[in-house]
Amino acid sequence: MTNPTNPSPPSRIRVGSAPDSWGVWFPDDPRQVPWQRFLDEVAGAGYAWIELGPYGYLPTDPGVLAEETAHRGLRVSAATVFTGLHHGPEVWERTWGHVAENAALAQAMGAEHLVVIPSFWRDDRTGAVLEDRVLGAEQWRHLTRLTERLGHEVRDRYGLRIVVHPHADTHLDSEENVTRFLDATDPDLVSLCLDTGHYAYCGGDSVKLIETYGERIGYLHLKQVDPEVLAQVVADEVPFGPAVARGVMCEPPAGIPALEPVLAAAQALDVDLFAIVEQDMYPCDPDRPYPIAERTRRFLRSCGY
Repeated sequence: MTNPTNPSPPSRIRVGSAPDSWGVWFPDDPRQVPWQRFLDEVAGAGYAWIELGPYGYLPTDPGVLAEETAHRGLRVSAATVFTGLHHGPEVWERTWGHVAENAALAQAMGAEHLVVIPSFWRDDRTGAVLEDRVLGAEQWRHLTRLTERLGHEVRDRYGLRIVVHPHADTHLDSEENVTRFLDATDPDLVSLCLDTGHYAYCGGDSVKLIETYGERIGYLHLKQVDPEVLAQVVADEVPFGPAVARGVMCEPPAGIPALEPVLAAAQALDVDLFAIVEQDMYPCDPDRPYPIAERTRRFLRSCGY
């Protein structure tokens, strides 16, 4: 008599999507789909978890939002904020006002995370250079210390954990900068939102990062880049917004990095993780996102998630 094959352990990775995958970058823009359509379509595509997207796109009244999500079978994983903490203590109060409104809504919706994205060093639409792309020593100290303060305040006041998101055209982009940031911050206060597309965009290896800094990975954004478009974008020094319009972010599994080994490395951590699909597509035809979302969900199911 043969022994039965041991079943694979259940996945601790929860898959979701976000307004970004529907071409939503702003609270209000006539080129974006209405929020009701986003909620209908994200649920219809088979996702159970969503992010809030830009504050004000979805209803900010927790009662209204809870009703709208619940009857579609949706739950909220995180809110997102942009910060410029490398500028120092003088920006703290303004930053906290933005953080607090997002964190309060996320808390009310039962979310556990706040995704923190550093501010851009050049305008993501016009390409205008806003500041030096390389931080000085004092700016690095501001960034790390104030991010730790943010993690402490958000945890104590709202019960959320911050996950910092390396992003193209910000000061947290390359492997060098991401690892420097992780080495300089307290693991108890600061975790990472690893966006596979942005990290590849900036030359990083997501699997290597997970295997090296696994205890710091608190959240995933699943995204791919088209390597041919990326090569041209890098050669032409195209800002992030126009690069997205060129199609630098593509539908999986057509791009890089391959998501199967990334998810396998994340699964091997044996911790609960959200893996939120984000395919930057601003601006896009309003009928384009839903079929992509359906195909992407089928692809992730075929990978076991």
